[in-house]
Amino acid sequence: MTRVRTAVVAAALAASLAPVTFGGPAAFAASPAAVAGAAAEPGTVVQEGGRLTVPAGEEGPVTLRFTATLPADVQGPVSTSVQLDTWLAEVPGGSPVSDDVIRSTCAVNGVSYGACAWNMPYFPPSLPDPPARPSLDLPEVPAAATLTYTITLDADRSAVVLGHPRVLVGLTDSTGRTVAEGTLGLDFVAGTPYASQRGAVHARDKDGVLWRYEGTGDVSRPFAARKRVGGGWNAYTAVVPITTPTADGRGDLVARDKAGVLWYYEGTGRPSAPFAPRRRIGGGWNAYTALVGVGDGGLVARDRDGVLWRYERRYDVPYGPRQRVGGGWNTYTALTMSGSRDGVLARDKDGVLWKYDVRGPVPSPPFEQRRRVGGGWNTYTAVVGTAELGRDTYSDLVARDAAGKLWAYQGTFRYPGELVPGSARTLVGGGWNTYNLMF
Repeated sequence: MTRVRTAVVAAALAASLAPVTFGGPAAFAASPAAVAGAAAEPGTVVQEGGRLTVPAGEEGPVTLRFTATLPADVQGPVSTSVQLDTWLAEVPGGSPVSDDVIRSTCAVNGVSYGACAWNMPYFPPSLPDPPARPSLDLPEVPAAATLTYTITLDADRSAVVLGHPRVLVGLTDSTGRTVAEGTLGLDFVAGTPYASQRGAVHARDKDGVLWRYEGTGDVSRPFAARKRVGGGWNAYTAVVPITTPTADGRGDLVARDKAGVLWYYEGTGRPSAPFAPRRRIGGGWNAYTALVGVGDGGLVARDRDGVLWRYERRYDVPYGPRQRVGGGWNTYTALTMSGSRDGVLARDKDGVLWKYDVRGPVPSPPFEQRRRVGGGWNTYTAVVGTAELGRDTYSDLVARDAAGKLWAYQGTFRYPGELVPGSARTLVGGGWNTYNLMF
């Protein structure tokens, strides 16, 4: 699947671009012969069931059906044009939607024509002339009194930017005359994120068994039923993700045993067995009171004096020589990776939560200046950052209170470029005190 980028849809342009509006001119002009009254009026296009909701996510295809009624004097074959009454404005990097944003198949009067291709042109916002609109190529078919079209629409997450367009449909015969026209309605809404974009949380029980909770994409029920990863995890005094755990079984971990040896668990991409056999990194890691992944495979570690050290991920060896970040980190009682490679969250002794955004690669300092998220976080006995649990593409957070209740906080942008946990929490459920480690 092509990487989805943040997008802007130009649903309307400046007046000089002559945008299509609900009260504007018809999208499909009649042929000169029709204007002169030499042919019957164009027929109609009617959508079955009214506007169609198209989930942009992993739900799979939905079906659009419409029927065109044609005049008696149509000279076949018939060509059909389908366009959305919107434009796609270019974003940094190119197109605002993925290459295969909508995958469609089509059939006419019960005859299947297989895959039908969408055209998704985009344009610089400064372009002086109106660009082409998103459109669907439908097959040329023999003329008939009525033509019933069945089109499947399987949209990925980038389709959300298409919004709620009118669909402009025009049919022409072999002479180029418009023989039917009309509008349909589509509503592209956020669907369930793909498993590679949904978060996963792990929890170790008092018997040393590790359990896995995969995100569902539904904030009202953020986790699917837990899955057993395996036993023996009470051998470790610290286990932290170094890349973001996701519901598709990806995400790498490091784990420190009681002797101070650090072990590496690579994510397999298989949810049923998410970790490959461990590999030894090295000893001496008991020198640290906290370990935190920074999302790109790198690691920061706090020593007993409160000094934070950075370990850069390398491909020839797990980690290169450490670099000193700075002192004063003993002020924090909890440190966690915030989610999808966007920083670290730290709770101080007063219960205030702070966000450290990732700055860049070595040799630059790893974090931007900290920003205050909010107070009151001392009520929680565990705080865990995760990839998104809802449908907004933002990193989220879960926190367990003293009663064993787990709460979810949806990520939100408070400042330009700064993603933090939102102020509103949602109850996930109780009984989480059965775990002595969560990550």
